[in-house]
Amino acid sequence: QVQLVESGGGAVQAGGSLRLSCAASARIFSTYAMGWFRQASGKEREFVAKVNWNGGGTDYADSVKGRFTISRDRAKDTVYLQMNNLKPEDTAVYYCAADSSPYGSTKATEYDYWGQGTQVTVSS
Repeated sequence: QVQLVESGGGAVQAGGSLRLSCAASARIFSTYAMGWFRQASGKEREFVAKVNWNGGGTDYADSVKGRFTISRDRAKDTVYLQMNNLKPEDTAVYYCAADSSPYGSTKATEYDYWGQGTQVTVSS
């Protein structure tokens, strides 16, 4: 059973920071690329960031570049999303996902497993 379990969401004021965590099953974590997506109310799910299988490469949506950092800890089978200088438009449910491709994708349809999501709310 593959599981992705997110944590770390919450409510913050604009300019604040949050760190999301996603604990993954060891069976997939060592070879899968990992990504973060988000879905705001009434909008489609959108790509936020991804990291390749060994942590050696990352990619970000333009809207979060310079503010968000994705990383993975292979010893803990966990991927993180550090979010700084948060803006109200970052408000969404954030999802962790695993892609069997070692380098990942910016397309949600390419991912094989998903977490349950964690709410992030940024107030102005």
